[in-house]
Amino acid sequence: MTDFAYAEMTTRNRGFVTEAEQERLRAATVFIPGVGGMGGAAFMALVRAGVGRFIIADIDVFEVSNLNRQLFSRADTIGRPKVEAARDLALEINPELVIEALGGEWTDALDRILPTAAVVINGTDDAAAGAELYRKARTHGRTLIDAYASPLPSVTVVRPHDPRIEERLGYPTRGVDWRAIDRDMAVECLMREIEYVLTHSSSHKYVDLDVAAEVAAGKRSRFSFSTMVTEAGTMMAEEAIRVILGRPGGTDYRGYFFNPHAVKIEKPLPAPVAAMKGWLVRRFMKKLMG
Repeated sequence: MTDFAYAEMTTRNRGFVTEAEQERLRAATVFIPGVGGMGGAAFMALVRAGVGRFIIADIDVFEVSNLNRQLFSRADTIGRPKVEAARDLALEINPELVIEALGGEWTDALDRILPTAAVVINGTDDAAAGAELYRKARTHGRTLIDAYASPLPSVTVVRPHDPRIEERLGYPTRGVDWRAIDRDMAVECLMREIEYVLTHSSSHKYVDLDVAAEVAAGKRSRFSFSTMVTEAGTMMAEEAIRVILGRPGGTDYRGYFFNPHAVKIEKPLPAPVAAMKGWLVRRFMKKLMG
């Protein structure tokens, strides 16, 4: 087996990043709670980009249904905790990585974790844990990279002084202790997010709306697809690298949707247009839900 060498692993990065920037990536710590779908894709991209330190967390185990999209899911990781499998496979890529792997205790460790992280990538779909993560990121002055629950790949960059998503979209969780956020609140949060996605993107053109209605009604699990998940995770990783290196540009807290079908970027609509389309979307969703 050829001896591992970080310089050789990252040699083809040169031209995209300078030698000094590569060392900054190597020294940076990225925190990723949720390393299944988009979080796992972002983790994989950052490992291969040469980021040297990670704190990752997850509470689930890999299942057969994860094989369609989650990069650390393989036949030999089925039944294993996602965080352990992702850590071990990442170390096979770069044995010099420093990785702290956490389970459900990560929410209680945020005051320790966040001061050490250069950037945070939200890979969890838990409404309560997500609310706490957003709030603590503000408290500790950390930028948080996220994506919408959308059929089109998306990405947002929420800086310390930006409004949180629960504030922007009027979630019922505002002002509620995260431990008191129940399932009904979580469902309402998802409905508000879906309304936003349908208002500000053309996502409805690319999914089976009957299946979407079943998901919204809690009759089936969320649907997801390999290319969408991998593209979104890679977009999240790109924004994280921008934050670590202090590069200008990129998106903001409202983010954007990438439409590979029409080959275009879809950005949030102006307020008057969004108000009109949002009214139509709410009517549509009410009809869809029966």
